[in-house]
Amino acid sequence: MPKDPAPPFGVPPDMRVLAEQSVEQAKTAFNTFINAAHDAVGRMDAQAKVAQEGARGVSDKAVTYAERNVAAAFDYAQKVVRATSVQDLVKLQTEFIQSQMQALGEQAKDLGETAAKNVIDVTRRQD
Repeated sequence: MPKDPAPPFGVPPDMRVLAEQSVEQAKTAFNTFINAAHDAVGRMDAQAKVAQEGARGVSDKAVTYAERNVAAAFDYAQKVVRATSVQDLVKLQTEFIQSQMQALGEQAKDLGETAAKNVIDVTRRQD
């Protein structure tokens, strides 16, 4: 004997309206969240680029300073080889040490100022 067919599935109109509104609200909330996430990622990416550019600038300066310091050391070595007396050697060494100490101080100051400026730039971009 055949069974009676199942009664048609019916959702009361008020429940259907409520369900549709809930789905729309959830969709709106999700889209708001996704947009906020995209904005946050964009800001982080921009900050990372600023930080990366700043770090590259500090690295470039450091390499330039290293090249200068090595060139100065080779120049000093050539002068030492040509020294004709102990007095000349002492004078060359004294001059070299003084000039290198001054150069290293200036280089450290410049690198520190550049790094600090980069931190300020990145911080400003966060606002």
